[in-house]
Amino acid sequence: MSPIVVECLNHWFGAGEVRKQAIYDVSLEVDRGSLTILMGPSGSGKTTLLTLMGCLREVQDGSVRLFGAELKGAGIQTLEAMRRRLGFIFQAHNLHESLTARQNVLAGLQVHGRGDPARHNVAVEHMLRLVGLGDRIDYLPGNLSGGQKQRVAIARALVSNPEVVFADEPTAALDHDSGMAVVRMLKTLGQERGTTTVMVTHDNRILDLADRIMTLEDGRIVGDQRKTP
Repeated sequence: MSPIVVECLNHWFGAGEVRKQAIYDVSLEVDRGSLTILMGPSGSGKTTLLTLMGCLREVQDGSVRLFGAELKGAGIQTLEAMRRRLGFIFQAHNLHESLTARQNVLAGLQVHGRGDPARHNVAVEHMLRLVGLGDRIDYLPGNLSGGQKQRVAIARALVSNPEVVFADEPTAALDHDSGMAVVRMLKTLGQERGTTTVMVTHDNRILDLADRIMTLEDGRIVGDQRKTP
């Protein structure tokens, strides 16, 4: 079963005379374990679509099914249960400035309530080393560069082993090598664990790693390119 199925999705912002449609009749199905990239100019609806699939916006019209559960009209408990199975990476790192890198990532585990609490620190340190921050584990965000902060946010999103990762411009603050390393990690998680990633990006450097590239313009899907095995 595909983890994400979208059918005839429409979305509007505002009300009355200023009401504006942002998503037009979008339908798509995302394969388990795949890395799908959403591209398109600013204002094309990429982030709106991402947040609708990720339970961060209310589905107004059409259908979004996540792990087989319909999100349109879903109650708070259903939405919270869905979010616990997801990981989110945003362009803004959204770290707690008073917490160290370790504590910020640990918070990601505690929110999801996964795993043995006695082993949480081991998992956190392992993930921070994977993103190249083994020597910054106990640093506060104020003592980290912008790229290092983003890597902490990526570690926080991945430490709970989410089934689906939604990423919005995750490599924007990273240099070439760091950005490629993060996307390769997501690709490996898909191959080894079946983790599904949907990523909004303008970063042409990472397109070769995608299994599928979808292009949006004015709220519509205008291109859908799948990589042949």
